[in-house]
Amino acid sequence: MKNKMYKNIGKSIFAFALSFTAVSCSKFDEINVDPKVASIDQVQVEYFINAAIVGAQQDPHVAERAFVLYWKTAGRQHRSNGLSTGVYTDDWSQDYYSAASGWLNAAYTAVEVAEHQMETGEAQPYTNNLLQVARIWRAYLLSELADNFGPLPINGFQGENPSFNNLQEVYYFMLQELKEAVEAIDPSVTNPDVLRNFDHAYNFDYNKWIKYGNSLRMRFAMRLSEVDPGKAQSEFEDAIRGGLYITTMDEAFQVTERPGWDGLTGVMSREWNGQQISATLNNLYLGLGGIPSENQLGTNLHQYVKDEDYIGLRFSEHFSTLTNDPSAGYWLDGLPKVIDPRAYKTFAIPGDLNNPDFSRYPTYTQDAVTTSRNLVNANDGVVKTIEARYTWNAFAIGNWGLKGARNQVYTYLGTNPRLVQRYRSSDNVRIFFAPWETNFLLAEAGVRGWSTPVAAKEAYEQGVRLSFDYNNVGAHLGQYLSSTNYNRVGTSVSWDHTPEPPASHRMTFVDGYANTTGTVDIPYPSNTLYRNGAVKNDHLTKIITQKFIAQCPWLPLETWSDHRRLGLPFFETPAVEEPNTNLPDLTRSNYMNASTKFFPQRLRYPSSLRNTNQQGYQQAVGFLEGEDGVLTPLWWAKR
Repeated sequence: MKNKMYKNIGKSIFAFALSFTAVSCSKFDEINVDPKVASIDQVQVEYFINAAIVGAQQDPHVAERAFVLYWKTAGRQHRSNGLSTGVYTDDWSQDYYSAASGWLNAAYTAVEVAEHQMETGEAQPYTNNLLQVARIWRAYLLSELADNFGPLPINGFQGENPSFNNLQEVYYFMLQELKEAVEAIDPSVTNPDVLRNFDHAYNFDYNKWIKYGNSLRMRFAMRLSEVDPGKAQSEFEDAIRGGLYITTMDEAFQVTERPGWDGLTGVMSREWNGQQISATLNNLYLGLGGIPSENQLGTNLHQYVKDEDYIGLRFSEHFSTLTNDPSAGYWLDGLPKVIDPRAYKTFAIPGDLNNPDFSRYPTYTQDAVTTSRNLVNANDGVVKTIEARYTWNAFAIGNWGLKGARNQVYTYLGTNPRLVQRYRSSDNVRIFFAPWETNFLLAEAGVRGWSTPVAAKEAYEQGVRLSFDYNNVGAHLGQYLSSTNYNRVGTSVSWDHTPEPPASHRMTFVDGYANTTGTVDIPYPSNTLYRNGAVKNDHLTKIITQKFIAQCPWLPLETWSDHRRLGLPFFETPAVEEPNTNLPDLTRSNYMNASTKFFPQRLRYPSSLRNTNQQGYQQAVGFLEGEDGVLTPLWWAKR
């Protein structure tokens, strides 16, 4: 048995060495033993933990593909077609799957080396704690890969072709690992100073690892809420029983970025990625919280703020209307009267070059600062020139057909609010788990009737408060939490305000071609994925709305997962002026009613898996209970 274990460890170290890149801290230069060539008796557990954490921060190549082009797109944290319209790229998936397998190899090796050292009497006083840290991080890494692809091998990523497990087994394994690891950590153990250099998140502060482990367990338990409610409740209640979970920002799991090209480079740092605001996010922002733009912006911008009942200029021949986005067809030629105060902190107003956080990416063109663009006719003649400086718009994804071809405005960088520079310049701190998520999980648990230490309302408001503090808009919190204003999709902030909005609300507009004024009834859209579209303002919708906003832009995988699990918050259907090839069920006759077939559910397994482990691949697909496709829901997701 021992010989087999040592043989597996040796294979893991060899596989890890092959994939090991320059992600470790500079302290490696001071260590005489090179972990890439060391024997099983020489390597140290912390080397592998360090590599697994830093690698998962994602170098620019992997980050652009996974974090930006997949997660932020599917999670609707920016406007992009791609995965959100069912488009799958095998090379991108291969790059991510291969990299994540390497991180998992490092985590599995850390576990094996620690267990070997403890069994042979070579352990340090802190080795058992490092073992538990490795198990916690391994659980996170497994969840990341599982929430993208689906079924995975529990005993894999160690240099051999493994058998696959169904997703229920994977989640049960992760939950058990977290429970056992947290219980086995001894926080009284003192570390040597040098050890802290190998943990970029917590410096091996074991009390924080305990809280992170319990918070992860809360997240994983809630993931099962719709498909396995009994297990979800029991695991969640057990995880919070001791009150040890992330509640403050200094306990958040976060990794400091740095400029360059390695695992610590910012995940949103590639200049050519537009990072424009999505219609989903904008519909949540607009009107939410009752805070006027004039109270948020400098007086130089007040003249651009429009009336609250004004929706904008109507351009029916240039802006798609074949989507259930309530703002479809209109261009707001100014700034909204009322908007969530986090909007202007996260996305910059077009042309607002005096904003020190305005992103000029890409710096090698003038696209970010050019705000005048045209609507044209079939012969490319100018129909209307639009000046987008000091305006605020977001548009549905999808196939805009001829309208899109004749519209130079709706996808252009300089005419759209885009992510501010502090998230793009590799000098921020990437968040993997923040205290607001803990509170929104507690609030959701309370709504479900689970036993929690705080009332759902208290947890909900604390989650909002923490998000406001992070975005430096705390001065608006009191007014915001008491607001009964509906946003563009019919949800308000106040916990005690649960009346449903009317079917529509009357707004004024100007015909962009004829310059004539009119009124129009703008519907509050029906989110048929949630309670058949009849409910827009209950407590769960409020919680997930606030959670979605708070998680932007660091946790797009979670916003995608919440939507797959619950159908919340409201995601507009992709425009269908022409068919979306990869969303065959979405048509001109049904775009007003959402379906899981209109939104991506997972990533296909990379072709390399089919080619190198055909047996494992067939197992995985069998567990999916559907084809290996983007639109096949995962076990825990809404069907």
